[in-house]
Amino acid sequence: MSTYQIAVIPGDGIGPEIVAAATQVLQQLAQVTSLTFELTTYEAGAATYLKHGDALPAETMMACRQAHAIFKGPTGLPDVRLPDGTEAGVLGGRFRRSLDLYVNLRPIKLYPNVPTALANRQAGEIDWVMVRENTEGLYASRGCGVVASTGQAVTDTLMITRLGTERIVRYAFEEARRRNGKKRVCCVDKSNVLRSFVFFRQIFKEIAAAEYPDIATDFMYVDAAAQAIVLEPDRFDVMVTENMFGDILSDLGGATIGGVGVCAGANIGDNAAYFEPIHGSAPNLAGKGTANPLSAILSLGLMLRYLNELAAAQRLEQAIETAFQQKTIMLNPDGSAQSGTQAVTEAVLKQLVINN
Repeated sequence: MSTYQIAVIPGDGIGPEIVAAATQVLQQLAQVTSLTFELTTYEAGAATYLKHGDALPAETMMACRQAHAIFKGPTGLPDVRLPDGTEAGVLGGRFRRSLDLYVNLRPIKLYPNVPTALANRQAGEIDWVMVRENTEGLYASRGCGVVASTGQAVTDTLMITRLGTERIVRYAFEEARRRNGKKRVCCVDKSNVLRSFVFFRQIFKEIAAAEYPDIATDFMYVDAAAQAIVLEPDRFDVMVTENMFGDILSDLGGATIGGVGVCAGANIGDNAAYFEPIHGSAPNLAGKGTANPLSAILSLGLMLRYLNELAAAQRLEQAIETAFQQKTIMLNPDGSAQSGTQAVTEAVLKQLVINN
């Protein structure tokens, strides 16, 4: 029997609804395996900022540090802002810096019977993963931008370090080995223009040659990669890149597989991790029962893999795949769930019971 302490942050907007759906699935999975998940809910996000003046209270952060993993709903509301104009409820930067969660992992996979914006693409033809550096790059300037005394200019600095690049590149190569697929890592950068990306590519080449001769390598500038994600998505296996580039390209990848509603996200460090849907809080959909919970449910699979519960992760992923195959989960062209939040949840729950 394995017992895991999971810190749960429901989030804002549709967050509480899709997190509730996902935790239903997790508890059902516990019943058909030898696992126990002790879920404890904590406050954080935009509503918490309005209530306490802090989107991530110290007690929540302490509990998250002590948990085996953190399961987080989308946080932030467009109208809840800090004095500098940025959103007050967004927690990614604070978690990633405080817990040194240097890996952002976002699988891009097309499931059966999911409508895609790409003509004639079928399930299995799009299956790659974004490995995004999570602690530096342009987003290292979060909250630290320099405003000129005249008020007529602002500077945000892009930072690339050897340590940060080495560890994310190694993670990408290890991910390629784990996937048992094409075994190819594509380095995406802008080294034809910026010295910081020349440095990033140089380190990538050093590590590839010295430590991973069994893994094929590929190189693309970020603009070319954006085109390739649409025109030749089967080219990719693992992509590794800087923080902001990875953020943008993974959402583009989501558009090719039915939308970000089917995109899970993991933020992983050496001693902690949190798991979340990659989309926003969509406050306009809150309370309507129509939000697609799949991104949250799929994030559970990433959490289980992080906990090294591979059999449970495979069981969940197979349940989702089968529900798509049997069309008990159907998505609209915009990625929303045709039959609503609870119907999608029940389709996954049913498959977990059937396959018991």
